[in-house]
Amino acid sequence: MPEEIILNEIIIGYRNLIENRYQYSILKKKYNFPDTINETIVNDLKNYFLEFVYPDVAKRAELNTAFSTLDNFIKQPEKLLNLVLESFQLIFSHGRHLPKIFSAGLKAMKSFRGATKFENALVNEAIQNKSAPPFTESKINSLIKNLPYTEIEEFMKNTEVFFNIIYDKELVEKIKEIISFLILKMQNKPKLFTQKEIKGLKLALETISKGEEVLNKLVKKDQEILISIVLQIEKDHLNKIFLK
Repeated sequence: MPEEIILNEIIIGYRNLIENRYQYSILKKKYNFPDTINETIVNDLKNYFLEFVYPDVAKRAELNTAFSTLDNFIKQPEKLLNLVLESFQLIFSHGRHLPKIFSAGLKAMKSFRGATKFENALVNEAIQNKSAPPFTESKINSLIKNLPYTEIEEFMKNTEVFFNIIYDKELVEKIKEIISFLILKMQNKPKLFTQKEIKGLKLALETISKGEEVLNKLVKKDQEILISIVLQIEKDHLNKIFLK
């Protein structure tokens, strides 16, 4: 069976897992949600995952090019860093902290891309085990259980890093400022930067901004609680798989 078909079916199966895992009525019984983290907030978070972190097959096909350019920037950040360091405005605003902010932006992009890397690991596992669609929750969990634990640890770390970055309001505003600056500069240098590269950064900016929007509906303390609960939900899910 072609790898692309398996990937598409894995995407569908994993999205179903997210849909089922983030049902407020079920989570409310298991986790200590304050009244301020209500069903609307949990649904907003779930929809954020499904739209930006695990988009459906149709949207994934549309975003594949943007994803690949983001991967290239993560692997070879010098092209972007040189643009940033050319800006007297950014240097004046952020001084010696500018490289650190740029690095945090790259970390946010890398952690966001970790979800796709995890899906690809599941695809490879499905191919090796000759596992065929449809990929039910049971099948997806079996594939996860067969992954090297380093893959699981990296996935969890990426999830934690991403939320910790977008939780830091001051840092995320600086990251957004730098990404917006890069997009503008790239648009002004069409001979050096392609529309695909620009689209990749626009996707990163939208993903970070939308994640921040979800958290900003809560006060700081409740943001911390929500992030803590999300990480616990994911850890509990993995523990359930590995303890079977």
